[in-house]
Amino acid sequence: MFPNGLSPTHESLDITNKDATAHYLRKESIDTVLHCAALTNIRYCEEHREEAFNVNVNGTRFLLEALESSSVDRPYFVYVSTACVFPGDLPDKYYSEEDVPYPKNFYAVTKLFGECISNSLSKRLEVLVVRTNFIERMKWPYPKAFTDRFATYLYSDQVAKAIKGLVDTRTAGLVHVCGDKRMNMFNFAKLTDPEVKPMTLQDYNGPPLTVNMSLTSNKIPLIHFETSRRSAGEQRK
Repeated sequence: MFPNGLSPTHESLDITNKDATAHYLRKESIDTVLHCAALTNIRYCEEHREEAFNVNVNGTRFLLEALESSSVDRPYFVYVSTACVFPGDLPDKYYSEEDVPYPKNFYAVTKLFGECISNSLSKRLEVLVVRTNFIERMKWPYPKAFTDRFATYLYSDQVAKAIKGLVDTRTAGLVHVCGDKRMNMFNFAKLTDPEVKPMTLQDYNGPPLTVNMSLTSNKIPLIHFETSRRSAGEQRK
C-alpha cells in the first residue's frame, strides 16, 4: 500500500526513546508518520501498566514531538486507534465519530490517551485519528472465539487500503474505518478456521472487555466485508 514507506523494526526505532526517535525522523527526512505501533494484548497491558503507558502513550508523544520539531514541510501524522475506546455496553449500538469514548480496560485507556495527545500536541501538524478493528487475513490465532462479542470487523489489508486513500487526500480529524457487516467474534473466526471452538464471556477470566465493538462512520463510506473463508495466500493463487 505504501511502496516508498519505511517500516522500521523495534531494533532500528524504539519509540520509547525520545532522542533516538527524533534522530530517526530527522535522518530520514520523514514528513508523514503512520503510527501503528502499540502493545495491544489486553491482559498484558492490564498487568504491565507502566510498560503499556510508556509504549502506547509516551511513544506516541515522542513521535509527535519529533515530527513537530522537524524541518520538513507540511508534516502529517496518522494515529491508528481502536473501537475499544468505547464502553460497548449497548448491544445494538453502532459507535460513530460523534459518540463519547469511555474505555473499559487499561489498553483502551492508553489508546484514548494517544488520541488526545495526537490532537493536543499538534501545532503545525495535520493529524488524522483512525479508529478501527481488524485482524490479519490468516487462520484465527486462538483455539476459541467469543459468541457474545460483536464488531464490524475488517481484515488488515482492507484497513490499509482505506488508510492509503485517506493519506492520499491528506484527510485530517477523526475517522472510523469499519466494515458494513456486524458479526460475533466466533462467526468471524470460522471464516478462516472452521475448527475454532465457541466460548462465551462466562468462560472468560481477565480484565474487562468491550463487548460491542461495532463502529459506523459519518465521514466515509463503510467498507464491504467479503465473507470468504480463503486466506490471502489462497486468493492470490
